[in-house]
Amino acid sequence: MLITLLRRYLGDYRGLITAVLVLQLVQAVANLYLPSLNADIIDDGVTQGDTGVVLRLGGVMLAVTTAQVLCAAGAVYAGARIAMGVGRDLRAAVFDHVQTFSAQELGRFGAPSLITRTTNDVTQVQTVLFMILTIVVAAPVIMVGGVVMALREDVPLSGLLLVVVPVLAAVMGFAIVRMRPLFQRMQQRIDALNRVLREQVAGIRVIRAFVRDAHERERFARANADVMEVGLGVGRVMAVVFPTVMLIMNVSSVAVLWFGGMRVDAGSMQVGSLVAFLSYIMQILVAVMMAVMMFMLVPRAEVSAGRITEVLGTSTSVVVAERPVTRLERRATVELRGVDFAYPGAEEPVLRGVSLLAEPGRTTAIIGSTGSGKTTLLQTVPRLYDVTGGAVLVDGVDVRDLEPETLWSRIGYVPQRPYLFSGTVASNLTYGKEDAAEDEMWHALEVAQAAEFVREMGGLDARVEQGGTNVSGGQRQRLAIARAVVRRPEIYLLDDSFSALDYATDAALRAALVPETRDATVVVVAQRVSTIRHADRIVVLDEGRVVGTGTHAELMATNDTYREIVLSQVSVEEAA
Repeated sequence: MLITLLRRYLGDYRGLITAVLVLQLVQAVANLYLPSLNADIIDDGVTQGDTGVVLRLGGVMLAVTTAQVLCAAGAVYAGARIAMGVGRDLRAAVFDHVQTFSAQELGRFGAPSLITRTTNDVTQVQTVLFMILTIVVAAPVIMVGGVVMALREDVPLSGLLLVVVPVLAAVMGFAIVRMRPLFQRMQQRIDALNRVLREQVAGIRVIRAFVRDAHERERFARANADVMEVGLGVGRVMAVVFPTVMLIMNVSSVAVLWFGGMRVDAGSMQVGSLVAFLSYIMQILVAVMMAVMMFMLVPRAEVSAGRITEVLGTSTSVVVAERPVTRLERRATVELRGVDFAYPGAEEPVLRGVSLLAEPGRTTAIIGSTGSGKTTLLQTVPRLYDVTGGAVLVDGVDVRDLEPETLWSRIGYVPQRPYLFSGTVASNLTYGKEDAAEDEMWHALEVAQAAEFVREMGGLDARVEQGGTNVSGGQRQRLAIARAVVRRPEIYLLDDSFSALDYATDAALRAALVPETRDATVVVVAQRVSTIRHADRIVVLDEGRVVGTGTHAELMATNDTYREIVLSQVSVEEAA
């Protein structure tokens, strides 16, 4: 999975990859040549007392060392450019792909997991790629070259490699087998930790209001301990592997000096050759140790690559038509024809055979008890979900046949839980219309009954925190409505957008919206009867079915469900 993912994103870096390979090859060859030069200095210069040889070969060593340092630095720089570039491309690819997801796919993965996959998982892949380019590329050259150079110095002594290398390979295999499942659990538990932390930060007011601080601390401690438990498992494996590798290296050094000393004493080997052989053995073992470290990181990167690929390989359930309609000729009417909708895996559908027509210049209200499917119905119009039966039409065209930008450009949607982005009041309003002028924004704020408190905050440049946490719920709703109004869409979808407003503000806002939406199609979902009683048409939902349609007076006279909802909120006299 890791190789497949990297192959897909390394194509744009062929030039830099070639440079890394060349630089790593040169620096590895230089690294292998240095012990041989050192041996010649000892054997031909020091032992013979020839200062000229020492100076000449020392100069060559200095030049080779300089070349090695420059090549190593260049390789690290180019490798970092590649790794950081691939990390950037991966994050962008995951982000762009997530933007295509419908609410169904977003719910399947969950925000904490998607954040972890876009940040932590990409970082794991990026880190391993950097290690591959800066360590693993040179390691095989050093290992193979080291063996060749060791044989060149002394063949019998090289037999030690037949013992050392297989032992190191066994240690490496043990590390890989043990680490992969641990890293898989590590990423899953980081997801869980992120989810708990996200909930606690977002719900800090609720936690304090219900004095649940101790409970939430315990909950976070459990999630934190789960991560620590897996981390300790990883640490235990590393605690075995690294000392074992160091032990093998030190035992190998002792063995080389022991058996090499005997060969020097017997006259079969020179002192310089023994020093060079020891250097080559160390280079081989260090290269193997780097490979061990690398292969200990690979399992985690492999898990991360699988999680990233899972996101990139998930297709959205909201599929764009092969030849989408890009123009709508008439004014925006919204029609639902026998709409059914069921969430994946649900036993019962949320919507059953819903049919309604919302026309320009008229306000269509949808009311019903909690869980009757009002919000789901509204979300099928902008294709946040695709219906599982029937059709949703805009201007007589099935929304599944419309080009998404064409559909979305006609809609001003205010969700049940309005979300404001960190920035300013102006930056949030320009989400509705990028080139909105200042007077357009103030007009939208006036319509949404938000101008007064925005002026008190400091005007259009007033700071808005992430999620709008520095304003009240009612102020968030009014800013979200202003964001829709500044767009001047042909279709307004207002999902319980007045619930946090007092009755006076609710009435004033609805009155101000009338001239703004005179030629638009307005669909309002509401729990509060006073918000929708003056609508041109009221649709009553009950358990996903339409059980009544008409004006307030007509439904009060003929529809028991509507009358029950109304009388649960107001008296008989007020209802009349």
